[in-house]
Amino acid sequence: MSLYGIRTDLAIEAREMAGAQGGEIPGVWSEEVKEHGISVTRMHVQTEEGAKAIGKMPGHYVTLEVPELRRGDTDLQDQVATTFAREFEAFLSRLGIGPTASVFIVGLGNWNVTPDALGPIVVENTMVTRQFFELMPDQVSDGYRPVSAVAPGVLGTTGIESSDIVQGIAEKAKPDLIIAVDALAARSLERVNTTIQIADTGIHPGSGIGNKRKGLTKDILGVPCIAIGVPTVVYASTMVNNTMDMVFEHMKRHTDNTDPLFGVFGKMAETERLQLVKEVLEPLGHDLLVTPKEIDKFIEDIGNIIASGLNAALHTAVDTDNVAAYTH
Repeated sequence: MSLYGIRTDLAIEAREMAGAQGGEIPGVWSEEVKEHGISVTRMHVQTEEGAKAIGKMPGHYVTLEVPELRRGDTDLQDQVATTFAREFEAFLSRLGIGPTASVFIVGLGNWNVTPDALGPIVVENTMVTRQFFELMPDQVSDGYRPVSAVAPGVLGTTGIESSDIVQGIAEKAKPDLIIAVDALAARSLERVNTTIQIADTGIHPGSGIGNKRKGLTKDILGVPCIAIGVPTVVYASTMVNNTMDMVFEHMKRHTDNTDPLFGVFGKMAETERLQLVKEVLEPLGHDLLVTPKEIDKFIEDIGNIIASGLNAALHTAVDTDNVAAYTH
Protein backbone atom coordinates (compact mmCIF):
# COMPACT_ATOMS: atom_id res chain seq x y z
CA MET A 1 0.00 0.00 0.00
CA SER A 2 3.02 2.29 0.21
CA LEU A 3 2.64 2.69 -3.55
CA TYR A 4 -0.64 4.49 -3.00
CA GLY A 5 0.14 6.54 0.09
CA ILE A 6 -3.55 6.39 1.04
CA ARG A 7 -4.44 5.63 4.64
CA THR A 8 -7.03 2.91 5.22
CA ASP A 9 -7.51 0.13 7.74
CA LEU A 10 -10.22 -1.57 5.69
CA ALA A 11 -9.23 -4.64 3.71
CA ILE A 12 -12.05 -4.02 1.23
CA GLU A 13 -10.62 -0.59 0.37
CA ALA A 14 -7.10 -1.99 0.09
CA ARG A 15 -8.39 -4.60 -2.35
CA GLU A 16 -10.29 -1.97 -4.35
CA MET A 17 -7.19 0.20 -4.74
CA ALA A 18 -4.94 -2.72 -5.68
CA GLY A 19 -7.55 -4.14 -8.06
CA ALA A 20 -7.94 -0.80 -9.82
CA GLN A 21 -4.40 -1.24 -11.12
CA GLY A 22 -5.00 -4.56 -12.86
CA GLY A 23 -8.31 -6.31 -12.24
CA GLU A 24 -8.24 -9.56 -10.29
CA ILE A 25 -5.61 -10.00 -7.60
CA PRO A 26 -3.87 -13.39 -7.42
CA GLY A 27 -4.15 -14.96 -3.98
CA VAL A 28 -7.15 -12.86 -2.92
CA TRP A 29 -10.63 -14.40 -3.05
CA SER A 30 -13.78 -12.41 -2.35
CA GLU A 31 -17.55 -12.55 -2.66
CA GLU A 32 -20.31 -10.05 -1.95
CA VAL A 33 -23.90 -10.66 -0.92
CA LYS A 34 -26.64 -8.11 -0.22
CA GLU A 35 -29.66 -8.53 2.01
CA HIS A 36 -31.96 -6.19 3.94
CA GLY A 37 -29.90 -3.14 2.94
CA ILE A 38 -26.68 -4.74 4.23
CA SER A 39 -23.79 -5.52 1.90
CA VAL A 40 -21.55 -8.32 3.21
CA THR A 41 -18.15 -8.79 1.57
CA ARG A 42 -16.20 -11.91 2.53
CA MET A 43 -12.54 -11.88 1.57
CA HIS A 44 -9.78 -14.44 2.04
CA VAL A 45 -6.18 -13.36 1.55
CA GLN A 46 -4.79 -16.79 0.71
CA THR A 47 -1.15 -16.21 -0.18
CA GLU A 48 1.79 -13.99 0.67
CA GLU A 49 1.60 -12.66 -2.89
CA GLY A 50 -1.97 -11.55 -2.29
CA ALA A 51 -1.06 -10.09 1.09
CA LYS A 52 1.74 -8.05 -0.45
CA ALA A 53 -0.51 -6.83 -3.26
CA ILE A 54 -3.11 -5.30 -0.93
CA GLY A 55 -0.95 -4.64 2.11
CA LYS A 56 -3.00 -6.82 4.48
CA MET A 57 -2.02 -9.95 6.40
CA PRO A 58 -3.13 -13.38 5.13
CA GLY A 59 -6.43 -14.36 6.69
CA HIS A 60 -10.18 -13.92 6.50
CA TYR A 61 -11.90 -10.53 6.42
CA VAL A 62 -15.63 -9.79 6.49
CA THR A 63 -16.98 -6.29 5.89
CA LEU A 64 -20.55 -5.20 6.61
CA GLU A 65 -21.53 -2.03 4.77
CA VAL A 66 -24.81 -0.34 5.73
CA PRO A 67 -25.15 3.11 4.10
CA GLU A 68 -28.48 3.75 5.84
CA LEU A 69 -27.07 3.09 9.30
CA ARG A 70 -26.59 6.81 9.88
CA ARG A 71 -30.37 7.33 9.90
CA GLY A 72 -30.68 5.77 13.36
CA ASP A 73 -33.33 3.24 12.26
CA THR A 74 -33.66 0.83 15.20
CA ASP A 75 -35.09 -1.97 13.04
CA LEU A 76 -32.09 -1.73 10.72
CA GLN A 77 -29.75 -1.70 13.72
CA ASP A 78 -31.34 -4.92 14.95
CA GLN A 79 -30.86 -6.50 11.52
CA VAL A 80 -27.21 -5.41 11.44
CA ALA A 81 -26.64 -6.94 14.89
CA THR A 82 -28.22 -10.20 13.72
CA THR A 83 -26.13 -10.28 10.53
CA PHE A 84 -22.99 -9.45 12.49
CA ALA A 85 -23.70 -12.31 14.93
CA ARG A 86 -24.08 -14.83 12.09
CA GLU A 87 -20.87 -13.72 10.37
CA PHE A 88 -18.99 -13.80 13.68
CA GLU A 89 -20.23 -17.32 14.37
CA ALA A 90 -18.60 -18.38 11.09
CA PHE A 91 -15.25 -17.08 12.41
CA LEU A 92 -15.69 -19.07 15.63
CA SER A 93 -16.46 -22.21 13.64
CA ARG A 94 -13.50 -21.68 11.30
CA LEU A 95 -11.13 -21.27 14.27
CA GLY A 96 -12.55 -24.31 16.07
CA ILE A 97 -13.83 -22.28 19.04
CA GLY A 98 -16.50 -24.44 20.69
CA PRO A 99 -19.60 -23.26 22.62
CA THR A 100 -17.89 -23.67 26.01
CA ALA A 101 -14.51 -22.12 25.13
CA SER A 102 -13.56 -19.07 27.20
CA VAL A 103 -13.39 -15.67 25.53
CA PHE A 104 -11.60 -12.45 26.51
CA ILE A 105 -12.89 -9.20 24.95
CA VAL A 106 -10.56 -6.20 24.78
CA GLY A 107 -12.05 -2.76 24.16
CA LEU A 108 -9.22 -0.64 22.77
CA GLY A 109 -9.41 3.13 22.66
CA ASN A 110 -9.80 6.27 24.74
CA TRP A 111 -13.06 6.94 26.63
CA ASN A 112 -12.36 10.68 26.51
CA VAL A 113 -12.15 10.93 22.70
CA THR A 114 -15.53 10.16 21.13
CA PRO A 115 -14.34 8.71 17.77
CA ASP A 116 -11.93 6.47 19.73
CA ALA A 117 -14.43 5.28 22.36
CA LEU A 118 -15.84 2.31 20.43
CA GLY A 119 -13.90 -0.37 22.32
CA PRO A 120 -14.82 0.81 25.84
CA ILE A 121 -18.51 1.16 24.83
CA VAL A 122 -18.58 -2.41 23.51
CA VAL A 123 -17.01 -3.68 26.74
CA GLU A 124 -19.58 -1.77 28.80
CA ASN A 125 -22.43 -3.50 26.95
CA THR A 126 -20.93 -6.98 26.75
CA MET A 127 -22.47 -9.86 28.71
CA VAL A 128 -19.62 -10.75 31.10
CA THR A 129 -19.99 -14.20 32.71
CA ARG A 130 -16.56 -15.52 33.74
CA GLN A 131 -17.11 -14.62 37.39
CA PHE A 132 -20.15 -16.92 37.58
CA PHE A 133 -18.17 -19.86 36.23
CA GLU A 134 -15.45 -19.15 38.79
CA LEU A 135 -17.67 -18.57 41.86
CA MET A 136 -20.87 -20.56 41.25
CA PRO A 137 -20.41 -22.90 38.26
CA ASP A 138 -23.26 -25.19 39.33
CA GLN A 139 -25.75 -22.31 38.98
CA VAL A 140 -24.84 -21.31 35.42
CA SER A 141 -27.51 -22.31 32.89
CA ASP A 142 -26.68 -24.14 29.69
CA GLY A 143 -26.00 -21.99 26.65
CA TYR A 144 -23.48 -19.62 28.23
CA ARG A 145 -19.69 -19.56 28.14
CA PRO A 146 -17.04 -17.81 30.27
CA VAL A 147 -16.60 -14.28 28.92
CA SER A 148 -14.36 -11.63 30.45
CA ALA A 149 -13.73 -8.10 29.22
CA VAL A 150 -11.47 -5.12 29.84
CA ALA A 151 -10.90 -1.64 28.43
CA PRO A 152 -7.15 -1.17 29.05
CA GLY A 153 -7.00 2.49 28.06
CA VAL A 154 -4.33 3.97 25.83
CA LEU A 155 -0.59 4.40 26.16
CA GLY A 156 -0.92 8.14 26.65
CA THR A 157 -3.03 7.74 29.81
CA THR A 158 -1.66 4.51 31.29
CA GLY A 159 2.00 4.63 30.28
CA ILE A 160 1.73 0.95 29.38
CA GLU A 161 1.29 -0.60 25.94
CA SER A 162 -2.20 -2.04 25.58
CA SER A 163 -0.67 -5.25 24.23
CA ASP A 164 1.39 -5.68 27.41
CA ILE A 165 -1.70 -5.23 29.61
CA VAL A 166 -3.68 -7.71 27.53
CA GLN A 167 -0.82 -10.18 27.47
CA GLY A 168 -0.49 -10.06 31.26
CA ILE A 169 -4.21 -10.67 31.77
CA ALA A 170 -4.27 -13.43 29.15
CA GLU A 171 -1.41 -15.27 30.84
CA LYS A 172 -3.41 -15.28 34.08
CA ALA A 173 -6.94 -15.87 32.75
CA LYS A 174 -5.86 -18.24 29.93
CA PRO A 175 -8.71 -17.56 27.46
CA ASP A 176 -9.21 -19.72 24.38
CA LEU A 177 -9.93 -16.68 22.20
CA ILE A 178 -9.25 -12.94 22.36
CA ILE A 179 -11.53 -10.42 20.65
CA ALA A 180 -10.11 -6.93 20.13
CA VAL A 181 -12.41 -4.01 19.26
CA ASP A 182 -10.99 -0.72 17.98
CA ALA A 183 -11.80 2.36 15.89
CA LEU A 184 -10.31 2.50 12.39
CA ALA A 185 -9.57 4.99 9.60
CA ALA A 186 -11.19 4.74 6.17
CA ARG A 187 -10.24 6.01 2.72
CA SER A 188 -13.81 6.78 1.75
CA LEU A 189 -15.94 9.21 3.70
CA GLU A 190 -19.01 7.16 2.73
CA ARG A 191 -17.71 4.21 4.77
CA VAL A 192 -17.17 6.24 7.96
CA ASN A 193 -19.87 5.35 10.49
CA THR A 194 -21.48 2.82 8.13
CA THR A 195 -19.05 -0.10 8.08
CA ILE A 196 -17.97 -2.95 10.37
CA GLN A 197 -14.92 -5.12 9.68
CA ILE A 198 -14.16 -8.52 11.22
CA ALA A 199 -10.74 -10.14 10.73
CA ASP A 200 -8.94 -13.16 12.17
CA THR A 201 -5.53 -11.52 11.75
CA GLY A 202 -5.46 -9.58 15.03
CA ILE A 203 -5.02 -5.84 15.38
CA HIS A 204 -2.52 -3.10 16.18
CA PRO A 205 -3.81 -0.57 18.77
CA GLY A 206 -3.82 2.98 17.45
CA SER A 207 -3.85 1.87 13.82
CA GLY A 208 -6.83 4.11 13.10
CA ILE A 209 -4.73 7.24 13.68
CA GLY A 210 -1.52 5.92 12.20
CA ASN A 211 0.22 4.88 15.45
CA LYS A 212 2.38 1.79 15.12
CA ARG A 213 2.01 -0.12 18.39
CA LYS A 214 2.75 -3.63 19.53
CA GLY A 215 0.00 -5.79 18.10
CA LEU A 216 -2.63 -8.09 19.52
CA THR A 217 -2.04 -11.19 17.40
CA LYS A 218 -1.85 -14.94 17.85
CA ASP A 219 1.93 -14.82 17.50
CA ILE A 220 2.20 -12.40 20.44
CA LEU A 221 -0.65 -13.59 22.67
CA GLY A 222 -0.47 -17.32 22.00
CA VAL A 223 -4.20 -17.71 21.26
CA PRO A 224 -6.37 -16.78 18.26
CA CYS A 225 -7.29 -13.10 18.10
CA ILE A 226 -10.27 -11.77 16.15
CA ALA A 227 -10.32 -8.05 15.42
CA ILE A 228 -13.48 -5.98 15.09
CA GLY A 229 -13.20 -2.45 13.77
CA VAL A 230 -15.38 0.44 12.67
CA PRO A 231 -13.98 3.38 10.67
CA THR A 232 -14.82 6.56 12.57
CA VAL A 233 -12.30 8.93 10.98
CA VAL A 234 -10.76 9.82 7.62
CA TYR A 235 -7.64 11.86 6.93
CA ALA A 236 -8.26 15.39 5.65
CA SER A 237 -5.77 14.87 2.81
CA THR A 238 -7.60 11.74 1.70
CA MET A 239 -10.95 13.52 1.86
CA VAL A 240 -9.65 16.45 -0.21
CA ASN A 241 -8.26 14.04 -2.79
CA ASN A 242 -11.58 12.15 -2.97
CA THR A 243 -13.41 15.47 -3.40
CA MET A 244 -11.15 16.30 -6.35
CA ASP A 245 -12.02 12.96 -7.95
CA MET A 246 -15.73 13.70 -7.57
CA VAL A 247 -15.30 17.17 -9.09
CA PHE A 248 -13.41 15.71 -12.06
CA GLU A 249 -16.09 13.06 -12.64
CA HIS A 250 -18.86 15.63 -12.34
CA MET A 251 -17.29 17.92 -14.92
CA LYS A 252 -16.60 15.03 -17.32
CA ARG A 253 -20.33 14.32 -17.39
CA HIS A 254 -20.91 17.84 -18.73
CA THR A 255 -18.04 18.20 -21.22
CA ASP A 256 -15.58 16.00 -23.09
CA ASN A 257 -12.90 18.68 -22.99
CA THR A 258 -11.81 19.26 -19.40
CA ASP A 259 -8.25 20.32 -20.23
CA PRO A 260 -9.02 24.06 -20.16
CA LEU A 261 -10.57 23.58 -16.71
CA PHE A 262 -7.98 21.39 -15.01
CA GLY A 263 -4.91 21.41 -17.24
CA VAL A 264 -1.98 19.33 -16.01
CA PHE A 265 -3.60 19.02 -12.58
CA GLY A 266 -6.46 16.99 -14.06
CA LYS A 267 -4.04 14.56 -15.69
CA MET A 268 -2.11 13.78 -12.52
CA ALA A 269 -2.33 10.25 -11.12
CA GLU A 270 -4.24 9.84 -7.87
CA THR A 271 -1.04 9.17 -5.93
CA GLU A 272 0.55 12.33 -7.32
CA ARG A 273 -2.47 14.45 -6.39
CA LEU A 274 -2.54 12.97 -2.89
CA GLN A 275 1.14 13.68 -2.42
CA LEU A 276 0.59 17.26 -3.55
CA VAL A 277 -2.29 17.71 -1.07
CA LYS A 278 -0.13 16.31 1.74
CA GLU A 279 2.74 18.61 0.83
CA VAL A 280 0.38 21.58 1.13
CA LEU A 281 -1.37 20.49 4.35
CA GLU A 282 1.30 18.81 6.46
CA PRO A 283 3.69 21.78 6.90
CA LEU A 284 0.71 23.72 8.21
CA GLY A 285 -0.28 20.90 10.54
CA HIS A 286 -3.59 20.62 8.73
CA ASP A 287 -3.68 16.92 7.72
CA LEU A 288 -6.39 16.44 10.30
CA LEU A 289 -8.38 13.39 11.26
CA VAL A 290 -11.98 14.20 10.38
CA THR A 291 -15.13 12.64 11.82
CA PRO A 292 -18.80 13.40 11.04
CA LYS A 293 -20.67 15.73 13.40
CA GLU A 294 -23.12 12.97 14.45
CA ILE A 295 -20.32 10.84 15.91
CA ASP A 296 -21.62 11.14 19.50
CA LYS A 297 -24.89 9.37 18.70
CA PHE A 298 -23.38 6.97 16.23
CA ILE A 299 -20.62 5.66 18.47
CA GLU A 300 -23.19 4.65 21.10
CA ASP A 301 -25.40 2.97 18.51
CA ILE A 302 -22.64 1.01 16.78
CA GLY A 303 -21.14 0.02 20.14
CA ASN A 304 -24.50 -1.44 21.18
CA ILE A 305 -24.89 -3.20 17.83
CA ILE A 306 -21.49 -4.90 18.11
CA ALA A 307 -21.99 -5.82 21.77
CA SER A 308 -25.41 -7.29 21.03
CA GLY A 309 -24.04 -9.25 18.09
CA LEU A 310 -21.20 -10.60 20.22
CA ASN A 311 -23.59 -11.58 23.02
CA ALA A 312 -25.68 -13.55 20.53
CA ALA A 313 -22.70 -15.16 18.80
CA LEU A 314 -20.88 -16.14 22.01
CA HIS A 315 -23.85 -17.46 24.02
CA THR A 316 -26.14 -20.00 22.37
CA ALA A 317 -28.80 -19.13 24.96
CA VAL A 318 -29.14 -15.74 23.23
CA ASP A 319 -31.29 -15.99 20.10
CA THR A 320 -29.11 -15.09 17.11
CA ASP A 321 -32.18 -14.34 14.99
CA ASN A 322 -33.63 -11.85 17.47
CA VAL A 323 -31.08 -9.71 19.24
CA ALA A 324 -33.32 -6.66 19.55
CA ALA A 325 -33.70 -7.18 23.30
CA TYR A 326 -29.94 -7.04 23.67
CA THR A 327 -29.49 -3.96 21.48
CA HIS A 328 -31.62 -1.42 23.36
